[in-house]
Amino acid sequence: MLAIVGGTSLLDCPLPPIRERTVPTPFGSASVLAGDDFLLLLRHGDGRPPHRVNHRANLSALALLGADRVVLVGSTGSLRAEHAPGSLLVPADYATTTTVPTIHDRAIVHVCPGFSDVLSRRLAALVPGTHHGGVYVQTPGPRLETRAEVRALAQYADVVGMTCASEAALANELELEVAALCTVENYAHGLDACPVSFEAIVEAARANADRMAAIVQRLIGKL
Repeated sequence: MLAIVGGTSLLDCPLPPIRERTVPTPFGSASVLAGDDFLLLLRHGDGRPPHRVNHRANLSALALLGADRVVLVGSTGSLRAEHAPGSLLVPADYATTTTVPTIHDRAIVHVCPGFSDVLSRRLAALVPGTHHGGVYVQTPGPRLETRAEVRALAQYADVVGMTCASEAALANELELEVAALCTVENYAHGLDACPVSFEAIVEAARANADRMAAIVQRLIGKL
């Protein structure tokens, strides 16, 4: 079963018929929207900021409900001029500057991390105009990155966000096939003459609500 984890870009999307389910997990409860053959989880649906999202409960709930593949939809800032605001990217790998959550609290378990190449290629093929490749890097949030941090991150990454690396790492541990679809909402701090603000990011994401709704519908029908 396909599960889609969405953030700011999906908050105002018209959604297909779904029912809300509260799923208890060893890490707390998670709210999941369940359709006939898909699951949708809005990571910020309760107004929770990125550094307070219970990723362990969220991903565990998806696994408990029968998900076997997960698409992470995340709003990002571009670290490179070629990825302009409004573009879409399916990264080939991820990195993080913060602590990665784990479901293994009492055992030493080493999991090889990464996005599924097969699922990533299928995802990119289903969304016209999407660039496949590059690196997503996660910072802790909720603050944006400094200019110095942006220059450092741009040495190895293409886009920056605050959630997808944590979710991907947990999906890897839960043996869920995982890929990410990044919506580029803005240039990262210092790369554009216009200052970056949370309000501007949310406004850009909501302006793309219809496009994201169409993409979600396509993924549900084809993936």
